[in-house]
Amino acid sequence: MERKNAWTTYEGKDLIELTDLTEDYKEFLSSGKTERECVRQSVKMAQKAGYRDLEEMIHNREELKPGDKVYRTWMEKAMVLFQIGKEPLEAGMNILGAHIDSPRLDLKQNPLYEDTEMVLLDTHYYGGVKKYQWVTLPMALHGVVVKKDGTRIDICIGEKEDEPVVGVTDLLIHLSGKQMEKKASVVVEGEDLNVLIGSRPLKGEEKDAVKKQMTDLLKEEYNIEEEDFLSAEIEVVPAGRARDFGLDRSMVISYGQDDRVCAFTSLAAMLNVEEPERTSCCILVDKEEIGSVGATGMHSRFFENTVAEVMALNGSYSELVLRRTLQNSYMLSSDVSAAFDPNYPNVMEKKNAAYFGKGLVLNKYTGSRGKSGSNDANPEFIAKLRRIFDDEKVAFQTAELGKVDQGGGGTIAYIPASYGMNVIDCGVAVLSMHAPWEITSKSDIYEVEKGYEAFLKNCR
Repeated sequence: MERKNAWTTYEGKDLIELTDLTEDYKEFLSSGKTERECVRQSVKMAQKAGYRDLEEMIHNREELKPGDKVYRTWMEKAMVLFQIGKEPLEAGMNILGAHIDSPRLDLKQNPLYEDTEMVLLDTHYYGGVKKYQWVTLPMALHGVVVKKDGTRIDICIGEKEDEPVVGVTDLLIHLSGKQMEKKASVVVEGEDLNVLIGSRPLKGEEKDAVKKQMTDLLKEEYNIEEEDFLSAEIEVVPAGRARDFGLDRSMVISYGQDDRVCAFTSLAAMLNVEEPERTSCCILVDKEEIGSVGATGMHSRFFENTVAEVMALNGSYSELVLRRTLQNSYMLSSDVSAAFDPNYPNVMEKKNAAYFGKGLVLNKYTGSRGKSGSNDANPEFIAKLRRIFDDEKVAFQTAELGKVDQGGGGTIAYIPASYGMNVIDCGVAVLSMHAPWEITSKSDIYEVEKGYEAFLKNCR
């Protein structure tokens, strides 16, 4: 079924709202290149919108009433927000769930070394990447170092115009005959993604003089000893701000749009909705790119535990009521989809592909091969969403992740679905997904935020 391009439907008010939203979005991307930075920004936005820290309310044993707005963070890398609705929690919640981690290079725990009077940092790539894309780019260092005494040092080097950048070198074309014969998966190998950070020796030192110069610099400028890397979490990401893309400024190019485009729009929708009938919830989680594992991933009990805490303050907690609340909830797994790329048409089936400008994307299922690893959404739930989006004039489309047996991928959808709740993947189409720089359509960003609001207000 052919869908109209959303750009053709906009009037002046729409264009103003679209511009305001996408300008805020670009700032969110530029200032939030790690999970911790995203959570930090999200907390500020939530507090400005009147949300209170749930931990404070738990400590004070305060009662949660309809209309109350609360948030809770976990290990500074995951966050969940609630606005208590008029209906009892047992009737279920309307949930938006996105992830805020993105593919990148992580420093190893013993990263610093010198080789031929150059100082480099060893890395281990994170998430699904084409390794050859991560060379010869200006890169920045973001993260945190925690010293033995508990002192925490936040790191952000390479984002300001007057700051140096770092990066991974590549073999010159003149000597790369054998390299060019390799499969793309091994043209650049994981152990070769070493970040060059310095080449100036310290005078008077005969051995590892460049490394000594670097360790002195780290101590002087950042109060970091080499051993402090053992308890550090530093990510190497593309340096530079999110920018308009296209001569018509119709798109956004930035690092980390998978999945911060859905995280931002989910958060914006959550903060815009007031006095919902059903309790609204927004989840922002870590570790999706590596299977949603760990204490801050969706497989963690953090979300379930926090729902229990909310119910306790609401006076409705029991194990049975908690189970009913989760199974009676509706959720949009707010995650990106692959946009049709005219440069690579052969991997897509055109009738079931996502296109720029056609609005938010519903993926009934993801997975690979025979839908392996997928949450396959129920048609009753999809019909409900169709009605909501049509009533609220939200542009939407449906898609699959490429041709059958072409590849595949997954989201967090199957994890909350294990509670028995209705879940479907719903997000923004992205070009160059998982590359250092990804591209989205501004109209799709606008339509997704509208769609998320419509869902929170009207799904029941």
